[in-house]
Amino acid sequence: MLIIKETTDLTSDIYNDALKIRKNVFVDEQLVPMSLEIEDEELCIHFVLYDDAFPRATVRLFPKNNGIYKVQRMAVSKKNRKMGYGRELMAYVEKYAHKNTANKLALGAQTQAIPFYESIGYDVFGEEYLDAGIKHFD
Repeated sequence: MLIIKETTDLTSDIYNDALKIRKNVFVDEQLVPMSLEIEDEELCIHFVLYDDAFPRATVRLFPKNNGIYKVQRMAVSKKNRKMGYGRELMAYVEKYAHKNTANKLALGAQTQAIPFYESIGYDVFGEEYLDAGIKHFD
């Protein structure tokens, strides 16, 4: 059974589950330095998707000015990819943001993830850039 939980409590189990997934994906797999991965945590809302009580995917929302939320740190555990967890999590986050006065969601996506974001309705704009040594688009 899928359950999505959110938190702003950096001492919670939900946050710790989010961090574990992010560390596995970004630090261990993609070699992003931990100092770049863990930043502005206290400013964000952290979400974790659980299936059968196991954490499978995470994302965070960073509230910006003027009703804009930035989607950040989207990660699905390696063995859980291509199972629809990312799509479920993004749909939940979009509803959450709109319920909480968001009028726009923005994100910086790794270039290899662009087809996923386009498939759920996001449009690429701007030039490709490097973030933590990884190619991205907004």
